[in-house]
Amino acid sequence: MDKKDVLELKRRLKKDDCTFTRMCGCYVDSNRNKVVAFGQTFLNLEDEEFYKYLEIAKKTLSGTLGNNLLEFEFPGEEESPGGRQQFLMALKSTALKNDELLDRLYDLVIDNYDYAGNYLILVFHDAYDVMTKTTDNGKLDESEEVYEYLLCAVCPVVLSKPGLGYREDENRIGPRIRDWIVSLPETGFLFPAFTERSTDIHSVLCYHKNPKEPHSEFVEGVFGCTSKRTAAEKKQAFEAIVKNAFGGDEDASLEGFYDIQEGLKTMSENQGEEEEGPVFLTPETIGEIMGESSIPKEAAAVIEESFTREFQDEIPELHQILDEKAAETGSRQKAEKELRQKVQVLEQELEDTKVLTPIDTGEEEEAPTGGVKTYDVILRVKPEKASQIKSQLIDGKKCLVIPLEENEHAAINGINTTV
Repeated sequence: MDKKDVLELKRRLKKDDCTFTRMCGCYVDSNRNKVVAFGQTFLNLEDEEFYKYLEIAKKTLSGTLGNNLLEFEFPGEEESPGGRQQFLMALKSTALKNDELLDRLYDLVIDNYDYAGNYLILVFHDAYDVMTKTTDNGKLDESEEVYEYLLCAVCPVVLSKPGLGYREDENRIGPRIRDWIVSLPETGFLFPAFTERSTDIHSVLCYHKNPKEPHSEFVEGVFGCTSKRTAAEKKQAFEAIVKNAFGGDEDASLEGFYDIQEGLKTMSENQGEEEEGPVFLTPETIGEIMGESSIPKEAAAVIEESFTREFQDEIPELHQILDEKAAETGSRQKAEKELRQKVQVLEQELEDTKVLTPIDTGEEEEAPTGGVKTYDVILRVKPEKASQIKSQLIDGKKCLVIPLEENEHAAINGINTTV
């Protein structure tokens, strides 16, 4: 499935466009006991319930493909009689009206969903009349096919926070009664997949609210599919590779990570909108990016080798490794570093103006401390004026006497002075 396929389904989840035929659910407590199961016609719900359930369904189709939303193909054995794909096909064909099959789905979820608290399993059934589209995406008044599918959401049920409220029966302010509240889904799935606006019974689309900690056990146990990493997990793995390559030097590893991210961002910008399909990152690509960075050769070799080993079974896409914020942070820190260096150069130049360079006598003149000799008075005069300067004792003090004609002027520390 691509982004357009997901959006087409998601756009239909509105009051006037939704065609859910039935909704069923099962409330499970923290001891994995089924507390209550229910089923009803979705369109008969009161508005308040209707919109709350619709929000849950919509959330199960939200997020980014490859990160929150991952598509899995069923292995061959699961498409054989008795397999999980065959079971889901049977459940779909009953339009959620077979309690025995529903119980089996609830059991599958309960046995394979790793969650310590209470939660609600919701299943929606829909039959979407897919209209034919013209080349300019206009709709024709004829059906292309009927896409019949199941949408399942697994929602934690949490106790509301304690607080104060108005106790109407006692006409006073007192502790508020705490309720069990159904949260938005942590995980869920769409079956069958909706690929290129058509039914794909060989695939299932899974949702994970937190891509950094996806429920891989849910995917493997409920569908029998081999789990795969989300984009967030791939990004974390790559960051760990770079960090380990610098042997514990956090500052150097962070700077190296920023350098690589800047290179990836440049690569992404150079691809442009004309690039068709995803851009995959190979070890060679990473090596080329590091070759244009300031990363030491030893660390670069370790990163390339570790990258090859880490992603040998699943080559990541560019957007899955690219960290826009890290790239921007790296660019900003690099600009700040260059600015600090320029300031240091200017400060040094300013300091140098306070130092008088001795006349070249062929011998180096050093201060008693071994540094460059500095002076309290620095004179800058025209060459013809230098021969007129004399040393003289005045009131017992050594003085330099500079004769001035009527048309001559002097400046002391940049201020014009008259005699």
